Amino acid sequence: MAAHHEKKNSEERNHKSTQNDTGMSQVQWGRAWEVDWFSLASILFLLMFAPLIVYYFIMSCDQYQCSLTDPLIDLLMGKEHLSDIWNRTPPLTYKAAGIYTLWVAFQVVLYAFLPDICHKFIPGYVGGVQEGAVTPAGVVNKYEINGLQAWLITHMLWFANTFYFHWFSPTIIFDNWIPLLWCANILGYAVSTFAMIKGYFFPTNAKDCKFTGNFFYDYMMGIEFNPRVGKWFDFKLFFNGRPGIVAWTLINLSYAAKQQELYGQVTNSMILVNVLQGIYVLDFFWNEAWYLKTIDICHDHFGWYLGWGDCVWLPYLYTLQGLYLVYHPVQLGTANALGILVLGLIGYYIFRETNHQKDLFRRTDGNCKIWGKKPEYIECSYMSVDGTKYYSKLMTSGFWGWARHFNYTGDLMGSLAYCLTCGFEHLLPYFYIVYMTILLTHRCLRDEHRCSSKYGKDWKCYTSAVPYRLLPGLL
Repeated sequence: MAAHHEKKNSEERNHKSTQNDTGMSQVQWGRAWEVDWFSLASILFLLMFAPLIVYYFIMSCDQYQCSLTDPLIDLLMGKEHLSDIWNRTPPLTYKAAGIYTLWVAFQVVLYAFLPDICHKFIPGYVGGVQEGAVTPAGVVNKYEINGLQAWLITHMLWFANTFYFHWFSPTIIFDNWIPLLWCANILGYAVSTFAMIKGYFFPTNAKDCKFTGNFFYDYMMGIEFNPRVGKWFDFKLFFNGRPGIVAWTLINLSYAAKQQELYGQVTNSMILVNVLQGIYVLDFFWNEAWYLKTIDICHDHFGWYLGWGDCVWLPYLYTLQGLYLVYHPVQLGTANALGILVLGLIGYYIFRETNHQKDLFRRTDGNCKIWGKKPEYIECSYMSVDGTKYYSKLMTSGFWGWARHFNYTGDLMGSLAYCLTCGFEHLLPYFYIVYMTILLTHRCLRDEHRCSSKYGKDWKCYTSAVPYRLLPGLL
């Protein structure tokens, strides 16, 4: 569900290692070393058009009641000029800049200066200092896992303000949505540019940097693997998990408050969006330690793709259903509402149970039971860039015996449920399921290309044992 910050399938690692013979080749993983023409064209397209796509979607709601076609028709028919649309767009304001600065600063304080205490009194929750996966250069970073704590503190203050203190209106996010967009863009570009400069001149770990020689690719996909300031402030973990995902549920609450203000009620469709997306966000923070073993942390370098994407793309396009329902309130029939709720919950169950099976398998090194049986697996080996040989076990039973990325299948079911809450009058709220289908399909291919390079013939054995990617018997 979260793009840049959504939970993703990763290979399970066994921390036993043996030194590799010097003559043995090293397998590379993570970001590319060389750039082909198709990758460069894709990068240039995203750098040029992704910010325009976000602006177009938000503008279409603000000026055209969420119609994606009316702005184009007006422009083609000569009824509007681009300057007309731009002149009607709310500008950056001091108020929005102050709100956004306080928001990011508050999340920095919660992330960097408040050690987690939730793991001490919440049974089953894993927080505090945790180790990440081994990097391509053989480094194992430590992280302070306190996202659930940050989310709880933030939302307790939000509800305290809404029902008691009344320092600001709960519609404050919606009321300043476009001015806040300019603030988010400024931060996204600033942190991406800083990360690139840092990668060139003062990287945290030079051995985990990659340079292609192509400025645009390096800026987009990142140079440093784990850029950090000080011992604990990790750019990837902070921007993947905060401030965008913490804000996700606040944004939806602000939309619900605006619906109440405008229409005197909150529709059941808005409640469904808040509940289903809230479950996903809480799941993310409950399993933040597990997130350290996913593609975002294990393989992606930190560049514009993650920096700008987490600041702008995630909070603005992942919340389109709630935004749409402010302009077009939908009261679903009981049967439809229950059907959507069931679809979303089943999708979540598949998503969570699939990841739980993998996590249990990894934590116990295969000494566990999946569906009442000892799990089956294929043992693989790979090399880090320092010549160390590592071993992984790839599970071929449970949900992972049904398809190689069955967690994505559950993810897509949940994504579809979000969109269905909005009815069928407009295309805009369905952007999410289209985007997630493209994103997760691409992630399947990218992950499998990397695994094929990393594991070689062992990967072929694995794909023979589990032949389907997403849907057993079909795909």
